[in-house]
Amino acid sequence: MKQKFSVKWKTSKQPRKQRKFRVNAPLHIKRKMLAAPLSKELKNKYGKKSLVVRKGDSVKIMKGAFKGKEGKILTTDIKKMVVSVEGIQRARRDGTKTNVLFRPSNLLITAIGTEDKKRIKIVKKEKTNVKGGK
Repeated sequence: MKQKFSVKWKTSKQPRKQRKFRVNAPLHIKRKMLAAPLSKELKNKYGKKSLVVRKGDSVKIMKGAFKGKEGKILTTDIKKMVVSVEGIQRARRDGTKTNVLFRPSNLLITAIGTEDKKRIKIVKKEKTNVKGGK
């Protein structure tokens, strides 16, 4: 694999090449890597296992020190591939509070934000295409 991102690269068993692919990927591809699994109810409703997380989605933390806590997504950082959740903060040494950053794979989407009608329309459209193709 070359220094820069290669479109022709498909897969590799070597973890170092997989990590390099993720780090050097352009932002439009990194955005697709910001996907989190859906809850059982949403899986049945939309016929999908995961969706890309967006601001306003309700999520539950599945791993780490904040396991079991729930909240809405405040920000998504595509470059760093992390998200921050509302109400989950950590105290710094000087006493100020800072948001904790999570990888989307450690989250579970419990509710999709209803502000973006276009997103819901696309998800429902994808579901009908999946069922119609079988």
